[in-house]
Amino acid sequence: MFWTVTGALANGLATTFEIFILTLVFALPLGLLLAFGTMSKCKPLKVLLQVFIWIIRGTPLMLQLIIIFYGPGLWLGKNIWGGNEAGRITATVVAFAINYACYFSVIFKGGIEGVPVGQREAGEVLGMTKSQIFFKVTLLQMVKRVVPPMSNEIITLVKDTSLARIIAAYELTFAGASFMKSAGLIWPLFYTGVFYLLFIGILTLLFGYIEKKLDYFR
Repeated sequence: MFWTVTGALANGLATTFEIFILTLVFALPLGLLLAFGTMSKCKPLKVLLQVFIWIIRGTPLMLQLIIIFYGPGLWLGKNIWGGNEAGRITATVVAFAINYACYFSVIFKGGIEGVPVGQREAGEVLGMTKSQIFFKVTLLQMVKRVVPPMSNEIITLVKDTSLARIIAAYELTFAGASFMKSAGLIWPLFYTGVFYLLFIGILTLLFGYIEKKLDYFR
């Protein structure tokens, strides 16, 4: 039974990892775009994005996931995600990417605004273009500032992937809980926690290494 549970949890972990990676792939660049939008000189765009971010950050991710997965079917009379596992994972990634992009945007904005204005002005005096100033001056120092809060959000993302079970996506928690229903076993749930701890432990070590590598900004 132990190896049966381990195999099922490994399959669930693969789905959890897929949701995790895809969320980061889409949420990071989207978050940066939202950050630029909230700093835009175009006031209507700025206000619109600020309200959108406020709504997403102020409502539960679980609620957003339910609306995104079931909403189109109720509004359009057709389930655009399909009834298979791939569709459920796609809906999960869409909901997670939107949610985390809003959180990342606030972190990115704080990181960008934390870079002294004088350094950007010095770049202009040296004849650098706006893109050169951003990539060679602002971005490098922003990364140093955003790594600690970003690491916390990314670690939270690992645990939030368990919310995918609300729409019956076969992720790690779903795999562990299935044995409680089918075989009346509780220990697979504790074993599931070990998988999460290992995943988060690896990320913690990785971010610790990254922060040490960025110490050259001190």
